[in-house]
Amino acid sequence: MTPAATRVTAAVLIIGDEILSGRTQDTNLNTIAKFFGQHGIDLCEARVVGDIQEEIVAAINALRSRYDYLITTGGIGPTHDDITADCVAAAFGVELYEHPEIMALLTKRWGDEVNAARRRMARVPDGGFLIKNPVQGPPGFGIGNVFTLAGVPLIMRGMLEDVGPRLKGGAVVVSRTLRVDGSGEGIIAAPLESVAKAHPDLSLGSYPFFGEAGFGSHLVIRGRDPAEVDATVDELSEALRAAGIDKLTAVATP
Repeated sequence: MTPAATRVTAAVLIIGDEILSGRTQDTNLNTIAKFFGQHGIDLCEARVVGDIQEEIVAAINALRSRYDYLITTGGIGPTHDDITADCVAAAFGVELYEHPEIMALLTKRWGDEVNAARRRMARVPDGGFLIKNPVQGPPGFGIGNVFTLAGVPLIMRGMLEDVGPRLKGGAVVVSRTLRVDGSGEGIIAAPLESVAKAHPDLSLGSYPFFGEAGFGSHLVIRGRDPAEVDATVDELSEALRAAGIDKLTAVATP
């Protein structure tokens, strides 16, 4: 069992009116959750806020103080509603400045056409650091435990490559899955709850499925101690069989 003191936590802040209006479907959260999982970091909270500076600043300060890491996505482009840099700077109580490295990249790409709108993308909070953008456009930036990335999924994924080496990760969570066919959650609930209470350091969840082949649930056991996870799978199988549930199959975790 990994000691609680070594647990590393994180949050995600998704910024943009377009997400809340439904015009744009967010896919970044799923990518970031898997990314943190690969580094042994627990993603504990995700929020979506619109383009309102006070709300963004409040969310940044709440999440960065509560968790080890915070990733923000969106709002670092050239338009008037791209205010994430302003908000991060305000949250940390520092000024923005035009980063010379970003200005050089912008000048190389656009020459004399680096107008005021494009210069907005060169602004970085004082004391911040750059996050490489291997796809296109200027870098993202970070300050303290906050990483500010683009909202465009392809670019965001590229920036994550530079975030990874900066993280202090923990023990990676392992998962095992039992597939239960032909039994609803109402029957599964009691033995599942009993085993879950006996293993408070693990996460046990039930995820029902329905289809042409029938119905049932995937029971997922997650934890950082592989031996305890495996033993709990056996214990849960025995508890289910004792309850008259015998259509059990170990499957790859969905």
